[in-house]
Amino acid sequence: MKKNELQKVLKPLIKQCIKEVIFEEGVLSGLISEVVQGLGGQQTIVEAKAPEMDFSRQQVELQEEAKAEMSERRKKLEESLGGAFSGVFETTQPLARGGTVGESPSQSPLANYAPNDPGVDISGIMSLGAGSNWKKMI
Repeated sequence: MKKNELQKVLKPLIKQCIKEVIFEEGVLSGLISEVVQGLGGQQTIVEAKAPEMDFSRQQVELQEEAKAEMSERRKKLEESLGGAFSGVFETTQPLARGGTVGESPSQSPLANYAPNDPGVDISGIMSLGAGSNWKKMI
């Protein structure tokens, strides 16, 4: 048999078999139900924006609350120290920034100098004292 003849005979048979499997055995309905379940499980994402707030007003309120708490702490501390120290914290201001735990100042003798500082030029020190005196000292 030639290829064309075999194809003419087998193609309608295979087509009929596939139709029977899909429609009669319920494969198509199962496939459709699985697709529908997959689509039903999808959730749509909706962007919800928070209402815009006036941060400048909130910031002012927070600053006022912080100042009030600080003055209250000062008064309590003054009272605990007794009357001799009243008003001692009147002109104090809070620190601009605090340090970190474990931060220690540098103990190096060159801590105040830049790493690329050339230092003092000592190239002419050997010419002092006519040069011959250095040999006697060593």
